[in-house]
Amino acid sequence: MQEVLEQAELEETIPQIHPATDDEILAYLRYSGKIAEVAAQVEYNTLILKLCEQFDIAISDEELQAAGNEFRRAHNLLNASETQNWLAQQRITAEDWTEGLQVKLLEQKLKEHLFGEQVDSDYLNNRKQYKRVALSQILVQDLTDALKIFQALREKNASFCALAIQYSKGKKSKENGGFAGIHFLPKLMPEVALAIADANEGEVVRPIQTKLGYHIIRIEKWFPVHLNESLRQEVIDSLFQAWLRERGISFPH
Repeated sequence: MQEVLEQAELEETIPQIHPATDDEILAYLRYSGKIAEVAAQVEYNTLILKLCEQFDIAISDEELQAAGNEFRRAHNLLNASETQNWLAQQRITAEDWTEGLQVKLLEQKLKEHLFGEQVDSDYLNNRKQYKRVALSQILVQDLTDALKIFQALREKNASFCALAIQYSKGKKSKENGGFAGIHFLPKLMPEVALAIADANEGEVVRPIQTKLGYHIIRIEKWFPVHLNESLRQEVIDSLFQAWLRERGISFPH
């Protein structure tokens, strides 16, 4: 009985809070240092809308409906009630959600308008830069340590996984036994991309110096380059970002 009373008293001491207001959310973004990131995205969206006006790009009701249906399928919102519940959880209205869909559709149509016909030629002319590679890495700060690890891997057939766990300063590679994921070659640091471009699968590349330290990298697998839908989107995004940079416009997007 005493425990029940103590629990009731404890619950009474917990203050009730109201849902955060727009002003409180904005204040949080400011003091948490996230306001610049959000502002940049807002400015990027504004640019997209203005460019679409400039190029007379619009979306039809049918396109918007199709995008909404696809979104609901992707988020497993199978009926109107589930959609309304999701909107309530996100604290947005149906109009807010629709506006977000419109911006995404306009962004894609703008990219297609500007570069849709250039994708094939850019891909053919720059196939090498769209190569993907799975790699493992050990990152250390000292060249002497890097050379010792490289020698152990090359000459003593040491375990890459064990050495990565023991020595790597890279958080991801250390946690995953050296495996650093699958990457498009040009998305890697330039020094790394250049050093591994012609390496064979299974090869351990000599230590590569970057601003982060010394990288000992093993090539796990090269992936054939095929212009599928995912890669096509990568190409068109790259062309669009380059187009913006040429005009002195840069967004963290």
